[in-house]
Amino acid sequence: MLVDTHCHLDDGRYFEDLDEAIVRSVASGVDRFVIPGAGPKDLSRAVEICEKYENAYFAVGVHPYHANEFDEKAFEFVSHPKCVAVGECGLDYFRLPEDEGEKEAEKKLQKEIFATQIEIAKKTQKPLIVHIRDASEDSKKMLIDMDSGKVGGVLHCYNADHNLLELAKHGFYFGVGGVLTFSNARKLVEVLPQIPLDRLLFETDAPYLTPMPHRGKRNEPAYMPLVVKKSSEILGVSEDELIKISNENAKRLFGI
Repeated sequence: MLVDTHCHLDDGRYFEDLDEAIVRSVASGVDRFVIPGAGPKDLSRAVEICEKYENAYFAVGVHPYHANEFDEKAFEFVSHPKCVAVGECGLDYFRLPEDEGEKEAEKKLQKEIFATQIEIAKKTQKPLIVHIRDASEDSKKMLIDMDSGKVGGVLHCYNADHNLLELAKHGFYFGVGGVLTFSNARKLVEVLPQIPLDRLLFETDAPYLTPMPHRGKRNEPAYMPLVVKKSSEILGVSEDELIKISNENAKRLFGI
């Protein structure tokens, strides 16, 4: 049975059929779920889900898009028995303001909030769930300079930047999801064999990034075997072996 190491089951798109989605996931071979934190407003829902479902876990974090919503009080939940990580946190320069001054202010804020969460992870000895988009150099520098290897973590939705592979030496894993099945995922297809197998994790990022052939529909953990199948074809490693390896990796990182 697989572990979906990144799925937003607290998203409003699951409000009406979460029970059914989890049943479908277990039937497809996915029986454990990690719900990353995006912001303080979503946290209570994630905690509620994880207290209801024995096989669900959560992380406390603030996504870079919500950096201005950072609330240190929310991180009190990091001591909850079902909390397995800090994040998702990181840097995202994809939607920066056009004005140069505003752009630099946004970058500065994101870096400050990311740094704060790295320190929280180190203090609480929880791994990081890291979001990186169009910010590889700054992200890598911060993770190394701040000695985040003490807790390690996962680069969620790994962006196929060769430069980030060095982070495997600093305790980081690489989350691979539905993007791998897209026709325009050539770069990720090329880089996948370079990820050490003992650093590979599978995820869906549900309800986003639905794999083919379901692209356009709401994503859910039940579709994750499609990512494993595609990975197996690219790597020449059996699906059963990849499931075993990724499960061992998830247990090593998150303790689940």
